Amino acid sequence: MALDKMQLQRLELKYKINENTALRIRDFVGSYLEPDEFAVGKPDFSYPVHSLYLDSDDMLTYWETINGNKNRFKLRLRYYSTKPDAPVFFEIKRRMNNCIMKQRGGVRRWAVDWLLAGHIPEPEHMTSTDPKHVVALQQFCQRMATLKARPKAHIYYMREAWVTAGDNSVRLTMDRQVQCERDFTSRLPVVMENPVLVFGDEVVLELKFTQRYPVWFQDLIRAFSINVTGAAKYVEGVAGVGEDLFFDNSPNRILPGAFPELNESDESWNVQRPGGEERIKQAMEDA
Repeated sequence: MALDKMQLQRLELKYKINENTALRIRDFVGSYLEPDEFAVGKPDFSYPVHSLYLDSDDMLTYWETINGNKNRFKLRLRYYSTKPDAPVFFEIKRRMNNCIMKQRGGVRRWAVDWLLAGHIPEPEHMTSTDPKHVVALQQFCQRMATLKARPKAHIYYMREAWVTAGDNSVRLTMDRQVQCERDFTSRLPVVMENPVLVFGDEVVLELKFTQRYPVWFQDLIRAFSINVTGAAKYVEGVAGVGEDLFFDNSPNRILPGAFPELNESDESWNVQRPGGEERIKQAMEDA
C-alpha cells in the first residue's frame, strides 16, 4: 500500500483565481515543486477527489463556520474511486485559529456502512495497522457518535497538486469544477445526479506549508496579484444547494464541553443561524 504522506498539521492560504491565471501559475510553480504522485501522467496533472461530509441534523459544523468560530472541525469520508479494494479515508479536519490539523484512517469499503451505523471499529475494518491511523478512526467514530452526525453532502472536484520532492512539506493545489449535492446515503458514488457548481468557473488555489513560509510564495502572490479569500467547499456548497434542505429544526442535544475546541461562550451549542448574504460573505472571508 502507498505511503500516506498527508501532513498532520499545516498552515494554508486560499485564493479564487480564473483559469488563465491558473495556467500561468502552473508554469511558475514547476520551478519549485513537482507534480503529486497521483497527478503524474494525468491530463492537466489532475485527479478526481470525492468527499462525503457528515454533520448533525441541525448542521452544527456548518454553522460553526458561518458563525466564524476559529476553532472548529469537520467530519468527512474521502475517496477516489468505486473499486471494491480502494480505501475510504475517515477524516477529521480541525482548524485551530490559522492552523489546519488532519487525522485520518483508511477503511475497507465493505466496512463503511458498519462504522457509520455506530459500531466500534475493529482491526479488520482498516487498511493500515499504523497506530496513528487506528487512533484517528477511533476519534472519528467518537465524534460522530457524540455529534450524532450522518451523511449530508457529496463534494467533488478535480485537483491539480504540486509538492516538494520527498517530504510534502510544501504543497500547492488548484481545484476545478467544484460541485456539491445533497447525499444522505453511504453509497459513495463518483457520478453526481444533480450537482451545484459551487464556484462557477473559478479555480480554488491553496498554498500549504508545514514549516517556514516559503519566500517564493510571496513572489507568486505579487506576480499574479492575488488576494486571500475564503473558499470553504462544504459550506459554500451547502449554501448553494440550499441550507434548508440539509437540516431539521430539532434541537442539538450535544452537551457543552463535548468538543473543547469549539467556543461555548458564543452559545454555538444552540446553533446560531444568522441570515443574510452579508453574514455568509463575511464567514467565507474568515474561513
